[in-house]
Amino acid sequence: MELNKRLFAKVFVRTRNGSETAVRLGAQPENAKLIEAELLADPNVKKAIRKLDKEDVQTLCYVKTGLSRLAFGSINEAAALVFADEVSRDEILKADLFNVSELKRIKGGGVEMKFFDRQKALEKLVELDPDLREVSAAQEFLNAVYGSDDETGGDME
Repeated sequence: MELNKRLFAKVFVRTRNGSETAVRLGAQPENAKLIEAELLADPNVKKAIRKLDKEDVQTLCYVKTGLSRLAFGSINEAAALVFADEVSRDEILKADLFNVSELKRIKGGGVEMKFFDRQKALEKLVELDPDLREVSAAQEFLNAVYGSDDETGGDME
């Protein structure tokens, strides 16, 4: 299957994962690594990626999107893989594992899966968003004035 090089470059700039990009654009999972290697070695694709990186004024938007996926994203597909009796390679390659930080087999045939810390992702989102920082600063002020029983702000009545 011949993938559109320009489209590959655009999707790659967002994912930074050539195999995932290839699969998203319709390549068979078993061919994704080969396609990734071929396209990332292509001078035209390299040039397109460099150009897109230079023009990318939405990097902060991409970062916020990624952090939002970590903070609010579903782990249903990952959990389904853990609890499935048999899992095919294709199921793993097609599953949304964006929130998975670590995956390993453990002795006895089990699987251990760790996820990114949602709290840290939320904290980073607050740091990056001026509007959220203002809300957070206002909440800190109210907590100082009215007192707070816990770190989340407690109930103010």
